[in-house]
Amino acid sequence: MKLKKISILLVMVVMLGLFLSACTNKSNNKDEKSATKELKEINVLLDWYPNAVHTFLYAAEEQGYFKEAGLKVNLITPAGTDDGIKLVAANKADLAISYPKQVILARGENIPVKSVGAIVRSPLNQLMVRKDSGVKTLKDLEGKKVGYASFDIDKETVKAMVTAAGADASKVNFVDVGYDLMPAMETKRVDAIIGGYINHEKLLLEKEGIELITFNPVDYGVANSYELAFIASEDGLKNNNSAIQAFLAAAKKGFEYTKNNPDKALDLVLKAQNKDFPLDSEVEKKSLSILLPLMENESGKFLSQDENVWDKNIKWLQDKNLLKGKVEGKDLIQ
Repeated sequence: MKLKKISILLVMVVMLGLFLSACTNKSNNKDEKSATKELKEINVLLDWYPNAVHTFLYAAEEQGYFKEAGLKVNLITPAGTDDGIKLVAANKADLAISYPKQVILARGENIPVKSVGAIVRSPLNQLMVRKDSGVKTLKDLEGKKVGYASFDIDKETVKAMVTAAGADASKVNFVDVGYDLMPAMETKRVDAIIGGYINHEKLLLEKEGIELITFNPVDYGVANSYELAFIASEDGLKNNNSAIQAFLAAAKKGFEYTKNNPDKALDLVLKAQNKDFPLDSEVEKKSLSILLPLMENESGKFLSQDENVWDKNIKWLQDKNLLKGKVEGKDLIQ
C-alpha cells in the first residue's frame, strides 16, 4: 500500500514537472515572439550590389548589433545607382547609401534629403589611365580619349584637373561609354576613364594585366569630397529619427568589428553576395584594405561629417554651373 502511494506521488511530481516545463516553454516562446515583434523594421538601400564597402553592415547584422538596437534591418540592392535619393525622398526607404555630389544636386532641386553619415572620407572615383597609352602626366591627355559614365560632374572633374596641370582641357576627347567603363578600357576604346573606383574597377583591370596610372582629383584643385554617405529624408528624420540614430550607432559597432576582424567580416559579405554579381574574394580583400583607412582617419571618425567639406563641394559645383538653386552645407547634414 505504501509503495502504491509512493508510486502515485512520483507520477504526480513528474506530471507537475512536465506541466511547469510546458508553461515555461510557452512563456519563453511568447517572450521571444514579443521581442521579435518589438523590433523596428527599417529598409536600407545600398548603392550597389553587396561588396567590401558594405562589410560593416553585414558585420553589424551578424554580431547582433542591429537587434540589440531594437532593429530589424533589411539591406536592399538597388535596381539603379540613382534609386537611393528617389526612394528615400518618396519615403519608400528609410535610409540609402548615396553619392554626396548627387545629394547636393538633389537639394538644389528641392528634393528633401539629408546626409546622416559619411562612409568614405575621400574620393574613390579617380582618373585611371592606361600605362601603355603614353600618358605620363595630365598634360599628355591632350588628344587622348577619356571615357565617362554619362555624368557631367565627371567630365568637369577631368577638365578641372587638366586645366590645373597647365594643359588645354578643350583638347581632351570625352567619350560617353555609359556603364561600360571597364570594357572601354579593356578594348582600348579609350585611353582613360573617370567614374571607376580605385577599390574596384582599378583592381579588376589590374588583375587582367592592364597597368594603370591613377590621378586623384584632390591633387589637382578639385575639392575633397566624401565618396559615399547615408541619406535620409527630412520626413524620416522628423518622424523616425530614433530608429535612424540607433541604426547609425549599430553601424559604427559593425565598423569597429570589421577593423578588428577584417577577414571574418569580409566572409559575411562573400556569403551574402548577389548571384548575379559574383565577387572575386581576392579583389574584395584588397578592396577592404584600401577602404578601411579611408573610412576613418585623421580627418574624422567613421560616419562623422564636416560642414566645410560640403560647402566646398557646393561652391565647386556652383563654379562649374552644375548646381541649380541655393544650397548650404548646414542644410545638407544631420
